[in-house]
Formats: sequence, structure tokens, C-alpha cells
Amino acid sequence: MVRVPKSVQNLIEAFERLPGIGPKTAQRLTYYLLHAPIEEAKALAEAALDMKEKTKICSVCFNIDEDDLCSICSDPNRDQTTIMVVENPLDVLALEKANFRGFYHVLHGVISPMENIGPSEIHIKELLPRLKDGSVKEIILATNPTMEGEATAMYIQRLISTLGVKITRIARGLPVGSDLEYADETTLSRALEGRKEY
Repeated sequence: MVRVPKSVQNLIEAFERLPGIGPKTAQRLTYYLLHAPIEEAKALAEAALDMKEKTKICSVCFNIDEDDLCSICSDPNRDQTTIMVVENPLDVLALEKANFRGFYHVLHGVISPMENIGPSEIHIKELLPRLKDGSVKEIILATNPTMEGEATAMYIQRLISTLGVKITRIARGLPVGSDLEYADETTLSRALEGRKEY
């Protein structure tokens, strides 16, 4: 059996700890960096350290930025009446590409009893002060359509239902370009529930 040098194995294992990176991809990335110019490896390491040192969590919406108040929360041209509740900062990027112009509230996770994550481990309670002055008219719950995402959305809905704010849920159903025959029963039933007049 071929013995892998300890430093190479350490980097493979470090890549494997990243989400979405399996053993084969971790090996490919490691061996790519092994043969890349040293400047490229240094640039990658410096970029990772720079990100860790310079990024902050927004004090209002919990998105990530380099300032205490993120660029979205500090933008006076955004719709002040709408807040989109999302699971993580990557969701903000996706919704910005879809031209959502309101504000966000980033939970940094979902309620997951199996992983011992309750409402107090994510940023749910911090949403309540944002609704007190009456300027927010609609909360859009945009958690993922997983069991944990649904449970989190239901928890938030129950928590804020007495505050007089309109609560909506993003539509779920068939993605564009998909075939009915390959859709599962849950997706099809949600597509039927969310149908609109044409």
C-alpha cells in the first residue's frame, strides 16, 4: 500500500470536513494544489484567513459582511415593509439574484431535534424586535422544504402570528424544466396546492 505523506493526508482530511466535499474531491483538490505554483496555494490560504478576519455578522439581519451593518440593511432604497426569513447567508445570495428588494433575517440554521438544535440555537428571537414598530407588513418564510425547514417555518409562524404582520411562505412545487413523471408525491401535491389562475 502506498503511504501518503502526512502533510498531504492532513490537507485531504481538512478538505473532507468541508460541506459537499467527498474523499475523491478532497484528493483531487489536494493534488491540484500540490502541483500548483506555491503562489496559488499561498493566495488560497491568505484568502481564507482574510475572510475569517474581516467578515462580521450583521447586527440587524445576521447576514455576513465586512461592516457591523450589512450593505442590505444600510440600503435606504430597499422595501422597508418586507422581511424574508432564510436559513443561511447563501440563501440571501440566491434571492438577491432573483431581485428580491426587501430585507432579510438569516437564522443560521434550522430547528433540528435530532442534532440538538432548538429555537434558542438559531436567530429566531432576534426577529421579534424588528417587528415591534409596525413598519414591517409582511414576513416571508423562505426556509427549505425539508422536514426541519418546515418545522422552523411553523415555529416562527406560531411565534409571530399575534403581531398583526402578514405571514407568507415561498411557493413550492415543480422546478422549471422538470417532468411530471419524475416528481415525487410531496412535490406534486405542493404544486397542486400552490396552483394559480392562468
